[in-house]
Amino acid sequence: MVSLKLQKRLAASVLGCGLRKVWLDPNEVNEISMANSRQNIRKLVKDGFVIRKPTTIHSRARARRQAEAKAKGRHTGYGKRRGTREARLPTKLLWIRRLRVLRRLLRKYRDSKKIDKHLYHELYMKVKGNVFKNKRVLIEAVHKQKAEKVREKAIADQFEARRAKNKATRERKAARREERLSSGLHMEQQPAAAAQPAATKGSKK
Repeated sequence: MVSLKLQKRLAASVLGCGLRKVWLDPNEVNEISMANSRQNIRKLVKDGFVIRKPTTIHSRARARRQAEAKAKGRHTGYGKRRGTREARLPTKLLWIRRLRVLRRLLRKYRDSKKIDKHLYHELYMKVKGNVFKNKRVLIEAVHKQKAEKVREKAIADQFEARRAKNKATRERKAARREERLSSGLHMEQQPAAAAQPAATKGSKK
């Protein structure tokens, strides 16, 4: 058996692959053994005596099928778990996710003028203090706070209106009293003035 070590090395270089990917035709051993240059090897490749083997297929079909099943929740029972609950999904990661979701919502509400900066800061600190467990609870809190502020404003406006009304009433009463007093004094002065000339007339007689 002729050694085709050189031809195999040259073929690997020409084909741009490894030695194990080179196939030399066993029926054309004598022809191949005569080739001692890359040019000759190229001719053999053209003739089909030297071929580059196809890449071996490493199918991921089974891996994909397993991954799909896992996504549905299969094969994840106690017997399949290796790490602790904390190692598999850290509570810190859950906290970070929740905090980012809630802070993003607050930022969106503030930018769209749904809440002012004071309410934003108050709710931001409450989010940091773990008051809201999810987005729904935070949205409910926002609506509740806004409704409370509207109610307080309405009460304050009513109170202000009542105060203004009472003040106007007091002023009207005071003006009326002043008017009555001034008119009363005027009436008293008139009889007094009428009585004075009468007295002078009597004294003349």
